[in-house]
Amino acid sequence: MSTAFKRIALVTGAARGIGLGIAERLASDGAHVVITDVIPEVEASAKELSAKGHSVTAIIGDVAHEAWCVETVARVQREFGSLDILVNNAGISPKKDGRKILIRDTDLASWNKVFAVNIAGAFLLCREATPAMQEKGWGRVVNISSQSARTRADIAGSAYAASKSAMIGFSRVLASEVGRSGVTVNCIAPGRIESPMQAVAGAEATREYVSRIPVGRIGVAADIAATVAFLASDEASFITGATLDVTGGFFMG
Repeated sequence: MSTAFKRIALVTGAARGIGLGIAERLASDGAHVVITDVIPEVEASAKELSAKGHSVTAIIGDVAHEAWCVETVARVQREFGSLDILVNNAGISPKKDGRKILIRDTDLASWNKVFAVNIAGAFLLCREATPAMQEKGWGRVVNISSQSARTRADIAGSAYAASKSAMIGFSRVLASEVGRSGVTVNCIAPGRIESPMQAVAGAEATREYVSRIPVGRIGVAADIAATVAFLASDEASFITGATLDVTGGFFMG
């Protein structure tokens, strides 16, 4: 992180799991981090990070709502003077009895809800945040995709896999539009990461999955957080439109 001024970061879906890990890492690197989530637990998470000495603010809200996305970006820019780093991490992956919902059993309302949270929210926040980044001449957008967007998905349902695939395509287009102004846009495609969402699949599924990972373990939030921290740094200024696979070698593209 630059020491010239404090970067302002916004991380969605950050009440717990991967999002919280990303928020803590960016805060440890010197950023003021605004964490958002649809669940009230995000406020307690912000207090815990603040108690560790980090500079953190919590906002409760749903990225699927356009008005909230517009107001949240405006609020961050108004209260903190800028929004330098945007991490679109919020996501949902509906399951039934711990298993993916088959296409034949997926109703349109559920499909649309997944897309509203997983990709429309990212689109809206990027649309609102990147113009000011371009004017400033510096900005970092990191979008969290998924291994299910890169290869066969045994656990993720069709809506989740499709929405995360859309995230990669969207990020490439945005990267091409804002690159000349000092703004980079990249994706991270995590494999199985220890988190509340991952736990729904169950211990048996995790053990079977680990047997196929070259490094011999599932990931932890810190693995994704470290990748985000790099992509959000000055050192990653020549990387844009890329998708980094953080899977322990499960997927090698």
